[in-house]
Amino acid sequence: MRTNYLSGPLTRFGLAVAAIACLLDQASKLYLIYVVDLAANPIRLGPFFDFVLTRNTGISYGLFQTQGALGQWVLLGVKGLAVALLWVWLARARDRLTALALGLIIGGAVGNAIDRLAYGWVADFVFFHVSTGSWRFNWYVFNLADVAIVAGVIGLLYESLIGDHAAKAP
Repeated sequence: MRTNYLSGPLTRFGLAVAAIACLLDQASKLYLIYVVDLAANPIRLGPFFDFVLTRNTGISYGLFQTQGALGQWVLLGVKGLAVALLWVWLARARDRLTALALGLIIGGAVGNAIDRLAYGWVADFVFFHVSTGSWRFNWYVFNLADVAIVAGVIGLLYESLIGDHAAKAP
């Protein structure tokens, strides 16, 4: 009997979530980069929240910055492998929360991979910061794909630590 590693009972649901996450990410980036021209026109939304364009050549939180084409292709290869493995996991998912979480992670990863292919960097734009007198805290600049990935990881942690399956574990 042949096993289908890429299709399961919740695969379509998870891939629909991935497509929506990726579409929202790409639409927000295209709008802010090409319509608003965020590079020339940063948007201050409040005392602690701005939209600014940052070209991230690394991975999450700006780690492992790479300037050359080889580094970008290595990051794309690692991301492609991760998405393939997450898809296999999605095909084995037995509950909607796991499928939702994996879909969010896949969609975010694909959204950032599209940037890397199109620009050679990932477009980050959400910037949280707090200033009080001489003290200043700047959070990393991120995008909607990063939000989807973090939400997906939180969903997986919840499911594994608190969800129905965690309660039944020996």
